[in-house]
Amino acid sequence: MKSYREAGVDIDRGDRFVDFIKRMGSPAIDPSIGGFSAAIDVEALGMRHPVLLTTTDGVGTKILVAQRLGKLDTVGIDLVATCANDLVVCGARPVQFLDYIACGRIHEDRLHALMTGIVRGCELAGCRLGGGETAEMPDVYGPDEFDLAGFGVGAVEKERLLPRLADIGAGDVILGIASSGIHSNGLSLARKVLPESEWDLLLVPTRIYASEMAALCATGDVLAAAHISGGGLGGNLCRVVPEGLRLAFSWDWPVPAVFGRIQRLGGVSEDEMRSVFNLGVGIALVAHPGRVASLDAAARGAGFSLLRIGTLEHG
Repeated sequence: MKSYREAGVDIDRGDRFVDFIKRMGSPAIDPSIGGFSAAIDVEALGMRHPVLLTTTDGVGTKILVAQRLGKLDTVGIDLVATCANDLVVCGARPVQFLDYIACGRIHEDRLHALMTGIVRGCELAGCRLGGGETAEMPDVYGPDEFDLAGFGVGAVEKERLLPRLADIGAGDVILGIASSGIHSNGLSLARKVLPESEWDLLLVPTRIYASEMAALCATGDVLAAAHISGGGLGGNLCRVVPEGLRLAFSWDWPVPAVFGRIQRLGGVSEDEMRSVFNLGVGIALVAHPGRVASLDAAARGAGFSLLRIGTLEHG
């Protein structure tokens, strides 16, 4: 008689992985991890009228770069970042994160590396890892293949929810927070252009903007914000700007060298670069011109600088 293990699924390895997570000892790991669901004590958030937000995302073909280079301890940070950054641009603080790892075979050392990155991402985002799922599916994935998905929960006071569309108008300023590089978008193009000897440039972890956005939102001067992922600056910021306004970017801020390398080696047009990559801006936000000084001061106090990247115009 055949067993589940002979069919390709080893329950014991999965259980050992859960035990490994529990033993990691990070304050970002919920002590009750391993149960059937994860709880959030809404009252403990200390908010008068909390609104909960949810998001889900993955890291795309960045996984292939990590697999090829045998470096799996950074894509977990990317996974948390894709969700946490979508929450913070709504004015929320990340509260909880859950992961889903699907693989053809459980390789414990690889899963340990992935989880190290996920836990580090939760620490950077200031949220808890509430749980997750590790699915061993030998008939769906090859023995060395895996995929990742993340699920995030955030909370914000109702009156601080972004965007504030009614307050946005022509003449408002577009500011930016610098990216850490390519983040998790455009990898299908980038890895076909860059030689494999330069693929390490693609594994720089996505910057998590939880602390930066918390400092800026505390001023009350952020009208809208966008996480710059697939679709570039225009494709993302337009989602939080009222109709009838046009985004006028200056395109004159410092751009990380990796983007110039991709453009030159691939003969990629400027329009294509702008529509695929973040080009050095991980978060874009909108503010009234008279409130830029307040935001600059908040940014300096939190240890970072804001970029001037454009304005809103009629049209």
